[in-house]
Amino acid sequence: MDTIFALSTAAGRAGVAVIRVSGRRAGEALAALAGDIPPARLASLREVKDPASDETLDQALVLWFPAPQSFTGEDVAEFQVHGGRAVVDGVLEALSALNGLRAAEPGEFTRRAFESGRMDLTEVEGLADLIDAETKAQKTQALRQIEGGLSHVVEDWRAKLIKLSALVAADIDFDDEGDVPGGLTAKARPGIKELALELGDQLAAGKRGRALRHGLEVAILGAPNVGKSSIINALAKRDAAIVSATAGTTRDVVEVHLDLGGYPVTLADTAGLREASDEIENEGIRRALEKAEHADLRLVVFDAATWPEADLATRDAARPGDIIVLNKSDVVADFAAPETAWGKGLLMSALSGAGLTELEARLEEEVIGRAGVSEGAVITRLRHARALEDAIEALGRAYEAPAPELCGEDLRLASSALQRLLGKVDVEDLLDVIFSEFCIGK
Repeated sequence: MDTIFALSTAAGRAGVAVIRVSGRRAGEALAALAGDIPPARLASLREVKDPASDETLDQALVLWFPAPQSFTGEDVAEFQVHGGRAVVDGVLEALSALNGLRAAEPGEFTRRAFESGRMDLTEVEGLADLIDAETKAQKTQALRQIEGGLSHVVEDWRAKLIKLSALVAADIDFDDEGDVPGGLTAKARPGIKELALELGDQLAAGKRGRALRHGLEVAILGAPNVGKSSIINALAKRDAAIVSATAGTTRDVVEVHLDLGGYPVTLADTAGLREASDEIENEGIRRALEKAEHADLRLVVFDAATWPEADLATRDAARPGDIIVLNKSDVVADFAAPETAWGKGLLMSALSGAGLTELEARLEEEVIGRAGVSEGAVITRLRHARALEDAIEALGRAYEAPAPELCGEDLRLASSALQRLLGKVDVEDLLDVIFSEFCIGK
């Protein structure tokens, strides 16, 4: 296998840049550029030179991680050089000139860690999620997966499956032996049902994990000029959407990304709901309703000045579970937040900021309820969910199986589905896709 190298930190001017080398020639490369191989896992100051010209490239820290105790499971060398472009380019060019070395492909370091058994596929995906994490909650979830949170749960399920399969196998192989009690498959059925329920609970919890990974979508609905864009700007703390007294200013969906209490949220400002005045506005209203239909959460905004009389289009669009907001409270005197057909309304003024804190708290509460980080492992990808669905389906068949042989086969299929989740079987077609998500040098 080739020895690979890459810049593992972001490209561009920086205080420090990390260049890694992995493979059987990593030690040779380290000695060629740094003069020798330093003690394992000890940062050592060395003069880094180009072996071809003997030109000094940098004064740098170098580290040596001999196999198998390294990230990739191979010999790994690391150069921590100054982050100027000339220094980085010089070291990379010197490495590329060495025999048997080549530049790494995206995700190739992590792929080697997977192939050497240093990480399973769920831990690999957790690392990818950590690199992409933009909020504290996403980071927390990704770290749990890297640390084997999901892996440990899956291994526990597989251990239970092995015990259940052993009972069924004994029933098949030793049913005529006097010292083996009969009906072992029947004794396994309660355990099969319990395990299926346990997997079902984790599958349901996985909806929260996937929502957190991708972020929640919050659509804002209401009539023209009710203050939807002003609410967006108040929540975003900037002028993200155009605000105008002219009705119908917002004609397309405007999306704003927020970090709400550590959770990723996309707010969608939509066209005002009313009888459209032209074809373009009609299309905007259609898109608004479509966005609202697929949103995880909806803010439905009414005009406090005209309440309880409300525009019919917004009233028809509202439904249970929506957050009802009565905006423009600054123009209404002595008006308390009312009960509505969809729950208690929040009174606020996007203009003055009154009620904004209460709206943010309510939004955060709803977001955490839909995507809060669970203390246990959570399913974070559709691939995980499908593997669990296959395992649950196989367990259901095993529970109902009329013969031990059929029960045993379905238990084997359930175990195979869980192994696929960890990347141990039948995932070759997925690997190129998964590792291509990584940046070069990771």
